[in-house]
Amino acid sequence: MVRKILAGILAVILIFLAFKYCEFKKDNASEIEETALIQEQLRNVRKLVVTEGHYSEVLTFKDQQKYFLIPFEKKALVVVNADVTVSYDLSKIEYDINEANKTITIKNIPKEEIKISPDLKFYDIQESTFNEFSHEDYNKINKQVKESLRKKIEKSTLKSNAQNRLISELSKILILTNTMGWKLQYNGEAVNEQTIDVLL
Repeated sequence: MVRKILAGILAVILIFLAFKYCEFKKDNASEIEETALIQEQLRNVRKLVVTEGHYSEVLTFKDQQKYFLIPFEKKALVVVNADVTVSYDLSKIEYDINEANKTITIKNIPKEEIKISPDLKFYDIQESTFNEFSHEDYNKINKQVKESLRKKIEKSTLKSNAQNRLISELSKILILTNTMGWKLQYNGEAVNEQTIDVLL
């Protein structure tokens, strides 16, 4: 009789342990699936975000050299057409996944890369034997053009448009974490719909 009772108790304990083991394995599998899904979505976000713009302007280049107090001037009209791109390479984004706390921490977001590709055309070129256009002059003009365009880009909406596209991509991470009950952090602060722009 005692043996039957002990065998019954042992059977109940074994069934309970087997149930707990299955439940533990189920929880572990669920966490692994969540982590794998998050990593996959992060890989999808890790791409090149590009915003393009086009600028045109007309510049006058002048330079004067003096020989024996006699001035020799050279000048040209420069027509500039430039394609500009502002991009974020999100393959360089750094993050950490903490499964135990269900937290994704963004450690670093790459800065924007500005690429300026100017096409210069020279008109009304005037030069003298003692002051001709040189290769250095063309490099100098090209540098001046790029500096002028950078100032225009800073004042334009091109950079803010690029940032908006970046925020849109990062919002996908936020939506995913919220949907799955995870948290998103950056610089030790929680990120939500209202504060996502702090990522920049």
